[in-house]
Amino acid sequence: MELNSNEIAKINPHRYPFALVDRITDYEPGKYAKGIKCVSVNEMQFMGHFPEHHVMPGVLIVEALAQTGCIALLSQEAFKGKLAFFAGINKCKFKGQVTPGDVLELECNLTRMRSKIGVGEAKATVNGKVVCSAELTFAIGEK
Repeated sequence: MELNSNEIAKINPHRYPFALVDRITDYEPGKYAKGIKCVSVNEMQFMGHFPEHHVMPGVLIVEALAQTGCIALLSQEAFKGKLAFFAGINKCKFKGQVTPGDVLELECNLTRMRSKIGVGEAKATVNGKVVCSAELTFAIGEK
C-alpha cells in the first residue's frame, strides 16, 4: 500500500518544516513501513549545515526514519489518533553523507511491541547504499 503526503499527514502529526517523509511506498500496519524523502537544497537546514558544503544533518535522517516507523505504528487501529514519541535510539551508525538531490529511502521494521512501547530496526539508503542504521524505540502517547 502507498501513501502520498496528504495521506501521511492524516497519520503522522508532523507538519512543515518537520514533516520529513514525502511518500510511503509500502507498509503493513504493525509490521513495517518503507518511504522516501526527496532531499532539496531549498530546505532550511542547508542554510547553516553547511552553507558551502550541504549535508543533511544525521539527526534529521534519524527523525525521518522515526516518522516512517510512526506510519507502521500509528496506522494500527488500536493507535489511530495517538502520538508516537522517541523513547530511545540505539546502535545508530552513519555510513555516508546525504546531500541535495538524493532520494533517501527509509525503512523501519517493527521487531517488538509491548503494550504502548515498540522497537523498530531502521535503515536509510541512497542509491542502494546504507547511509544510516539504528534501533528505534517508540512510546505511544495521547494528543
